[in-house]
Amino acid sequence: MGYEYSPETDILLIRLSKWKADFGEQKENIITHYNKHGKPLEIEILDASKTAVKRVETIVQSKKAISYTVTRAGSVSFIGL
Repeated sequence: MGYEYSPETDILLIRLSKWKADFGEQKENIITHYNKHGKPLEIEILDASKTAVKRVETIVQSKKAISYTVTRAGSVSFIGL
């Protein structure tokens, strides 16, 4: 397992396996790559800095955090979780 982030393309690639994917499915800005048996092998997050922040905001709102900040680089700091 590993990951790569490209600031030039703003894509985060999360590798779950070393095997080659046979097909992929895209839902909004997330592409999941699978083997022929349907096992996920990679997750590709397009517009990662924006997509990740949206996901974190949803989680934070559900946890009712007191405060959080997001930097331009996409880092998130939480207070009161």
